[in-house]
Amino acid sequence: MKTVSLPSKMPKTSSGLIGMWIPRPIRDEVDLDNATEIVDRLSVLAEPTPDQADYLEVLATLIEAYERQHHEIDVSHLGPIDALRFLMDEHGMTASDLGRLLGSRQLGSAILRGRRNLSKAHVKTLAEHFHVNPGVFLE
Repeated sequence: MKTVSLPSKMPKTSSGLIGMWIPRPIRDEVDLDNATEIVDRLSVLAEPTPDQADYLEVLATLIEAYERQHHEIDVSHLGPIDALRFLMDEHGMTASDLGRLLGSRQLGSAILRGRRNLSKAHVKTLAEHFHVNPGVFLE
């Protein structure tokens, strides 16, 4: 596959977007680069059209599926809290963000400092949020 050449202005309709790059399963790094380039360009639009927003969502889903299969992060050598810290760092999350994700802003800091343990519900929420196996957060 070759790298796609993007127009100076992004098409506003589905047919124009599909004519630029047909959304299909990402099979290699070139496909990944092409899809990522388009996502980057669409994600900075101040007011995307409904077609642009839908196309962006489809490409993001395709990118996520490829990265989950080919670029999965290995945190098996880390303990649960270290793995959580690593994943938070990779996603640009703060302790407050963690707390909000788990239902209480103060909870994030308490978990990271070892004052509170992760519950089964927390483990499930974190696994879904970070797209990892729940075992990552278990001792």
